[in-house]
Amino acid sequence: MTINLALIHYPVLNRKGEIITSAVTNLDIHDIARACRTYGVDNYFIVTPSQDQQNLVKELIQHWLHGPGGKTNPDRKEALQLVKVVDSLEEIKAKLRPSAIYATTASKTDGCLDWMELRKKIEIGEKDNILLLFGTASGLAKSVIMESNRALCPINGPTPYNHLSVRSAVAIGLDRLLGNWRI
Repeated sequence: MTINLALIHYPVLNRKGEIITSAVTNLDIHDIARACRTYGVDNYFIVTPSQDQQNLVKELIQHWLHGPGGKTNPDRKEALQLVKVVDSLEEIKAKLRPSAIYATTASKTDGCLDWMELRKKIEIGEKDNILLLFGTASGLAKSVIMESNRALCPINGPTPYNHLSVRSAVAIGLDRLLGNWRI
């Protein structure tokens, strides 16, 4: 079984609901890579069509993989080895040929799949090459959600407030799916 994760920077929505390309952030690169390594994710893709943003990510990764960063902090080097930068979701789909793609959203979505239902499918081996999509800015564009097999239900706490950082959402989602605990 392989679990893959993509952090989508385009196409995503801004606060007005317009499609944009969001900026890649250093914290997302590091923190999500560390969560992916902790939970055994096979690949962590950063999706942006911006060549400047891709170059920034590649330069940062080089520092940790082949520069002084990796010598100083080998654990971070190990996590950042999972990071791959790509132009588009189509590029990932062509490379991985996933058996199932699941989009995440903070909005209520009709017919969404509960995280525990997907966990059960993973545990019994029903799904063997999964791609999880997380959106930056104000979330994934509808076109990305439509390309997935299904949307996962929003991650909600006990309050009506629902504005998690994508780093937090990834960590919670991975723990729900792959954490070393039982229901």
